[in-house]
Amino acid sequence: MDHKTNIHELKEKVKAFCEDRDWDQFHNAKELAIGIVTEASELLEHFRFKSEEQINEMFKNENKKQELTEEMADVFYFLLRLAQRYNIDLTTELDNKIKKNDEKYPVEKAKGCNKKYSEYQ
Repeated sequence: MDHKTNIHELKEKVKAFCEDRDWDQFHNAKELAIGIVTEASELLEHFRFKSEEQINEMFKNENKKQELTEEMADVFYFLLRLAQRYNIDLTTELDNKIKKNDEKYPVEKAKGCNKKYSEYQ
């Protein structure tokens, strides 16, 4: 379904869901940012102390994969809601960030390099 849906439609779906429940009163920038971090931490918890092989196995197990995707959806929900509430165009902002990162990490320096991200700083 990703190829059939655009970000605006998703933001509108989240908006309708929240407005139907009168949740605007609870969804300020701080609370939504807390929600993003909280849900991201819940996702991260699944990977803690796991090897790459164990993580790959988790994605092959349908029950475990469902748990992971639910946490991913929670993060996405809060991000969409924050963008919707504060009129942020995520597509434009992602494009801008990719352009910045393209300058910071040019292909000719990054591709095939075994430097960690932190070593670019």
